[in-house]
This record gives sequence, C-alpha cells and structure tokens, in this order.
Amino acid sequence: MILTELASKWFSRFIVWRVRNISHRNFLIILAMVVGIFSGLAAVILKNAIHFLHDFLTEGFDLTDWNYLYLLYPMIGIFITFLFVRYVVKDDISHGVTKILYAISKKDSNLKSHNSFTSVIASTFTIGFGGSVGAEAPIVLTGASIGSSLGRLFHMNYKTITLLIGCGAAGAIAGIFKAPMAGLMFTVEVLMIDLTVVSIVPLLLAAVCAASVAYFFLGEGAEFTFMLEAPFDLDNLPFYVILGIVGGLVSLHMTWSTLYLERRMGKIQNPYVKWLFGGLVLSILIFIFPPLYGEGYDTITAMLSGNSDAIVANSIFYSFRHNNVAILVFLILILAFKVVASTFTNASGGVGGIFAPTLFLGGVTGYFLALLLNSFGANLPVSHFTLVGMAALMSGVMHAPLTAIFLIAEITNGYALFIPLITVSAISFLTNKYFEPHTIYTRRLARRGELITHQKDKAVLTLMRLNKVLETDFLTVHEEQTLGELVKIIAKAKRNLFPVLNEERKLLGIVILDDIREIMFNSELYATTKVKHLMTVPPAFIQTGDNMDEVMKKFEDTGAWNLPVVEDGKYVGFVSKSKIFSVYRRVLIHFTED
Repeated sequence: MILTELASKWFSRFIVWRVRNISHRNFLIILAMVVGIFSGLAAVILKNAIHFLHDFLTEGFDLTDWNYLYLLYPMIGIFITFLFVRYVVKDDISHGVTKILYAISKKDSNLKSHNSFTSVIASTFTIGFGGSVGAEAPIVLTGASIGSSLGRLFHMNYKTITLLIGCGAAGAIAGIFKAPMAGLMFTVEVLMIDLTVVSIVPLLLAAVCAASVAYFFLGEGAEFTFMLEAPFDLDNLPFYVILGIVGGLVSLHMTWSTLYLERRMGKIQNPYVKWLFGGLVLSILIFIFPPLYGEGYDTITAMLSGNSDAIVANSIFYSFRHNNVAILVFLILILAFKVVASTFTNASGGVGGIFAPTLFLGGVTGYFLALLLNSFGANLPVSHFTLVGMAALMSGVMHAPLTAIFLIAEITNGYALFIPLITVSAISFLTNKYFEPHTIYTRRLARRGELITHQKDKAVLTLMRLNKVLETDFLTVHEEQTLGELVKIIAKAKRNLFPVLNEERKLLGIVILDDIREIMFNSELYATTKVKHLMTVPPAFIQTGDNMDEVMKKFEDTGAWNLPVVEDGKYVGFVSKSKIFSVYRRVLIHFTED
C-alpha cells in the first residue's frame, strides 16, 4: 500500500515535470517510439510462440500419408482458447480490428488494458494448434491497446490517444511482417487515421521502431522466400487485369460468406455446442485439406516456389500431385472451404484474424489462375501471379490497395512487380467496392452508424452522442388539463413547446405556443377546452438508441426544427437543430485541429 502511494506520488510529480519541460509534440514522439518498440516485441513473441507450438505439434508428420492428429489438434486449441477467454479474461477479445474501430468511434479510444496481452495468449493456442486464422488482428489489437493504455496513463486527450492507437497498429503490422510502410498504410486505410503534419512522424517512427525490433530478433529475411522468375512482361498485363477482376470477386465471396456464416453460428446459444460443432467441422476440413491448418504461410511459400508436392501433402490428392486437373480441383475446393475454416475457427471460440486467410486465399487465387491459363497455352510466371493475387484479395477484402501493394512488396522483396501489384490491387478494390461499400471489418459498425470515416461530416456525426444534444428543460402538461391550466404553465415557461403526457408518462403529442396564441387569452375557453384538443402529433420521434446519422435523417425528412426523444414510448426530452449545429461546430473544431 505504501509503495503504491509512493509510486503514485512520484508519477504525479513526473507528469507535472513533463508538462513544464517537454512539449506535447516532443512527448508524443517519445510515446510513439515506445509504443512501436513494445508492439514490435509483442509481434516477435506471438510469432515465435505460434511457430514453436506449430513445429512441436507437427514434427515428424509424414507428408505422403494422412495424419489423424489433424482431427484432434484444432479442437484442442480452440477449447483451450475458449476456456481462457471465458474463465480468465471474461471478455470478448475476438474481431480485433472491428473492436479498435468501435473504440475510436464510440468509447473515446479507450481499449481495455488486458488487450495488451490476452490476445497474444489466446491466438497462440488457437493458431498453434491449427486454427485456420491469422495472428495479425490479435497483434494489431495488442499494439492498439498498448497505445491506448499509455495515452490514458499520461492523461492525453482523445485525439492523441487515437493517434497512439494508430501507432500501436502500425507497429504491430510493421513488427509481424517486418514491413514499416505497410504498417503506416494499414493505419491510414483500415483504421482511417488521417495523415496530417502532426500524425505522420509518430506513425512512421512507431512503424520503424517495431520493424527494427523484428529485424533484431528475427533476422533480415523476408516473410516469404521469393525469386523473380523473369522481369515483368508488359504482354502479361491483360492477364493481370483478369486477376484483378477475379480477385475482387473472390474477395466478395470471402466477405459475404464470412459474415453469413458468422450469423448462422451466432444462432447457436450454447457455447459448448458451438465449440463442438464448429471445431468438428474445422478438424474434418483440415484433415481432408491440410493447407487449411494454421496460417497457411507454408502453402504460400510452396506456391511461390512451384512445389506442388508440398501443396497437396498429407491430403487424399497427394497421389495426384502430378495431375494438373487434380491440382486445379484441389485449389478450387481450398478456395471454397478456407472461408468456412477461418470463420468456424473464430465462431467456435478461437481467437484470430482474417489477415492471413486473406493472403492465403489471394495466393491460391493467383496460383490457380496462372495454372489454368497456362493449361490453355499461356506462359505465365506462376510465382508472380501467386504474389500479386495476395495483393488482390487484401485490396478487395480490406479496401486497402496501398496496404496491399506495400505489404506484398515488403514481405517478398517483390519490388520489381510494382506495376502488376498496383494494377491488380486497384482493379480488385474497384470490383469489390462496386458490390460492397464496406470492408469485412467495418460492415457491422456501419450498419449501426458507429463507424468513423475519412468524410469529416460523417466522422463528426459519429463522434457526437445523442445525450450531448438532448434538452430536458421543457415543462410538460397532461392531456386532461384545461386551457386555463395550460396558460398558467406557459406563464412560467422559457420554451415554446410543451410535451403532452398521459399517466404513464407516454408522449401523446405536443402543444406549440404559436398554434394556440390566438385563443390563449380567450377566458371563455379556459374551462371547456382541454390540452388533448390543442395538441398535435410530432412529425417523427427520435428513439434513445438512434445514432446521429439517423437523427439527422429524421430532421431532413420532416423539415422540423425540434423533435421529441422517447424510450419505449415514454418522454425523455427534445433535440433541436440549433443544439445539434452548436455541438457539431465544437466537435468539428476538436476533430480537425492539428
């Protein structure tokens, strides 16, 4: 107790000293570097833990035969994760990127401190035991939580904490992939952190610090070993255009199928039944299609090197590994079932992200298309299409073409393929966005109007809260009161609106002063005219659960200047356009100032 009080006292003194001696901008740079270093360390720990567990469990597997342990490992890993989350963490830590976006939009960028380590532990068991998901979303949540926690520790404001969340996310991606530019682009495109003069330097420093930590502990090699088969051939550009379109369509398949399967699994109420059903389906799929085991990066490496033996290892297709048609059929089935495997991994209790499944599906898409076209006489470099296909899926699924371009170039040293990377990423993005305006991360939030965007008007409305514009200083009247009683109430009122309530305080209508001005001084009507004869029904009602987008739409549709707010029909207060505009201006100034 004494030590705690002493530490708190010294920390308070440090805060005062910092304010006096270190400018906000310089201290922000220091914090960004600290966040980057710790995010990089977390990425290294997670990556090594997953690889160690994966190698330990699969050591000695015979590549030429089935391995029945595939039926057991995924269920064990998800069950351990489920128990850890349910009885130790006691909080939902899935959908890491969506959780970050929600925190930025609706929780003042406040992420729970336990997210700084719990996602690392949970995803290690899920992925290490074969869960068909990626480690990227958990590590991004970890990095973002580190940034949020440090920002709150030093009493930073909302904008600074949000920027530190971006630094943590950039550091996490830069650390796990050794790709600093991809980390920066991910923060801008996916988390939608604006690049300004103030934010660019902290984000870059966090990404570079995290990547440096990863290089120090993991060496200088790229994530995937890639040898350029031949220089980029302009004659192949039409085929890359085809890959962009196909990639956009496959990314739609991934987004829509994932969300559909999540909804179906969400209808299973019993968590143990959900684990048993989802884990069993996942295990069977992995047993039949071993490339679905874990992140799938070994399969991507095999495709980049053209090693078809490794692609179909441990599967029933192994004996047909030299049959081109059989390989194509195998790849189609992989494209269909990878989404099922990754969704069921998370839905049944595992913790992981869709980053790695996206790269995996992209690699398979590019590899499949190149093999298919080559079987009809084309002479396409299969490894190039595998690599560029990864960018296509990432660009489509995440609506992040710049992240896709820089990530693939950085993790494979494939800088010589910038032209096809840019071409395919742009076309895939446009194809997907034509059918689906939201990413797989943001669609849930967008439906509820809880998504921050780069559009300032929508971003500011998202940050606004209904309770901040709610006005409750209206005098209420009862439907059975007389005009005479109403006039006495009007004499005391400061507003010209009077909500009419019944015995249960349900809002029946409103009395507007301008509507009764001509009769309110006619004393002959005081005893015979009742409030219920004078009231009018509002053109619309605002519910307490409405977001500000919905509120503004009701004002636009009705042309009203004041609308009542109700909860289960009971009167709560009023919202006025003038109040909204006043709060909007304050939030806009806070949101846009550097």
